[in-house]
Amino acid sequence: MRPEILNPLFAETQSLKGIGKALTKPLEKLRLTRIKDLLYHEPSYWMHRKRVETLNELDVDETIIAEVTPVDYRSGGPRSPFRVHATDGEGNAVSLTFFGRNTGWPKKLLPLNEAKIVSGKLERYGDELQILHPDVLELAEEDQISLVEPIYPLSDGLGNKRMFQLVEQAIGLAPELPEWIEPSLLESKGWQNWHDSVVAIHQPAETAKEAADRLAYDEIFANQLAFMLVRNSNRKKKGFAIEGDRHLRNRIKLPFELTGAQKRCIQEIDGDLAQSSPMLRLLQGDVGSGKTLVALMALLNAVEAGYQAAFLAPTEILARQHFAGLQELMTGLPANLEILTGREKGKVRESTLMGLADGSIDILVGTHAIFQEKVQYKNLAVAIVDEQHKFGVSQRLMLSQKAERTPHLLAMTATPIPRTLTLSQYGEMDVSRIDELPPGRQAIETRVIADSRLNEVVDGLARHLSGGGQAYWVCPLVEESEKSDLAAAEERAAMLRQRFGDQVGLVHGRMKGPDKDAVMERFQRAEIKLLVATTVIEVGVDVPNASLMIIDAADRFGLAQLHQLRGRVGRGDVKSNCLLLRGDNLSETARARLTLLRETNDGFKIAEEDLRLRGAGELMGTRQSGDAGFNIAKPEQITEFIAAATDDARLLLDRDGGLDSRRGAAARVALYLFERDWGVSLLRSG
Repeated sequence: MRPEILNPLFAETQSLKGIGKALTKPLEKLRLTRIKDLLYHEPSYWMHRKRVETLNELDVDETIIAEVTPVDYRSGGPRSPFRVHATDGEGNAVSLTFFGRNTGWPKKLLPLNEAKIVSGKLERYGDELQILHPDVLELAEEDQISLVEPIYPLSDGLGNKRMFQLVEQAIGLAPELPEWIEPSLLESKGWQNWHDSVVAIHQPAETAKEAADRLAYDEIFANQLAFMLVRNSNRKKKGFAIEGDRHLRNRIKLPFELTGAQKRCIQEIDGDLAQSSPMLRLLQGDVGSGKTLVALMALLNAVEAGYQAAFLAPTEILARQHFAGLQELMTGLPANLEILTGREKGKVRESTLMGLADGSIDILVGTHAIFQEKVQYKNLAVAIVDEQHKFGVSQRLMLSQKAERTPHLLAMTATPIPRTLTLSQYGEMDVSRIDELPPGRQAIETRVIADSRLNEVVDGLARHLSGGGQAYWVCPLVEESEKSDLAAAEERAAMLRQRFGDQVGLVHGRMKGPDKDAVMERFQRAEIKLLVATTVIEVGVDVPNASLMIIDAADRFGLAQLHQLRGRVGRGDVKSNCLLLRGDNLSETARARLTLLRETNDGFKIAEEDLRLRGAGELMGTRQSGDAGFNIAKPEQITEFIAAATDDARLLLDRDGGLDSRRGAAARVALYLFERDWGVSLLRSG
């Protein structure tokens, strides 16, 4: 149960004074639904205003506060701005400019020949000075304008002044929380307590950065502590000590020799399976590195020892793809492999459920449907979760409820994760890495092409399709202020259909799952030759005949995301190509990203560089990490503090009396504050 001291922080923002229906929507859009969300809503920057007695060109680009008197109104055509010409005490002129059709509002704000206080950024427009949409006050209200003001991230319908007032109310409700950081660390960093830090990030003090760092550290610490509680709890559980006799694994006929990395990972997994405490291991492997084969060895190890195993995929199409791949590898083996997704109905479904319950099904492949309450296993000992960043920590832990003894868990991902972030996302797990590709895997040639050469690209695509090949054309997610990503994809698909007709298919994020799967299956069967898509092309979708990837506006994507998309090709024995279309005005960061992608196919190197180049930007993968996502800590703060937070959490559990100590009680508060429920639930069970 959440500690009472936190109740004010979890109260809804609607409980604050002055919030009506009009503010509810913009607050929800900013994810500011609770008091604690407002407390952590940092200003984007601080506006510094300068009081001036006279208007002067030397103050252009400064935000000024000045007393002026309106002397004239001027309006042009219907699309022209409305201008209020005003002068200061010495006759220097400024144009107070308003866009929009409502000319009555500026006239009401600024009656002619009445002195007013105005504030805004002084700009030069032609030969005159101007201020766009100035703040306007009466002379007696001048003291209400702050010389330094926090400027917050906002949404339509919620202005900065109102946001500041809401934050001030939230600060007034913030309790004094007990200290969970190890005292010597707190002293060495010079950090204030939690309450003072929350106040400081909303003030223009020199301590604001230190305060923001402390609050980020809190979240990282709670995350690492929750992971350690999972690990400690897992070690106490009774699992299955599995040591198969290899009679199934030795009969697999491989078309190639296992790589050294695959052999090493299999050995690490076998070592975990042989222990009576359940395995919690993450298998990282770049696109095409052979993770599925490593997973199969773990599945068969369980079957050899007389147990059942499950393989969980995030989507139905991937589940069916894995099922087909495992079927092929298991040809001739005396082991029963079945599939269960939302598509299986009636007698087929009932038969599968009976086979799981009586133990006649050895390995089950499926989507999250395989963890529903009606699905009962006789002796589930190994579970493998593919592309597990789509599931989150809670679903990783759900497995323990499907068997009397906790099954071993192997999570797999092809999403490259920087080493510096692996701890923060999978801190409860041991990590294995397949860091080399199987022999014969084709390198993908990557080229960066200006989008002004679009016609040449389409001509090259035509030659590729006429030669029997297939291709992807990926459109980017675009900003809200522009047309939607769906509109961009539909527009591109329409353009390509003019050239290629019914050979073109389209998938996007707003399609229902079955509809999207139907298009993808047609592409897999080569009924569609060119697939236009937003970024919803599922990780792992395997179409060996698709050997060309074209990515529109590639400079808008993160490095890791581009690498994932590129991995959709290069799956057959034909040389594959990836064309990155770019705009003319590239930033230095975008240029560096595209250059690196052209030079290397190493996903781990790309992930590390993505973190370095993007800094506080959202990395592909971290944003989708489920329950382990960070709302406060930025990637560079995670990199800086992850090691210290991990050590701090370990000290608490191993040296400082654990959760029953005084600091441990404070740490419980932190776990609830940052909603690490998967750690908190373990506290309840001891």
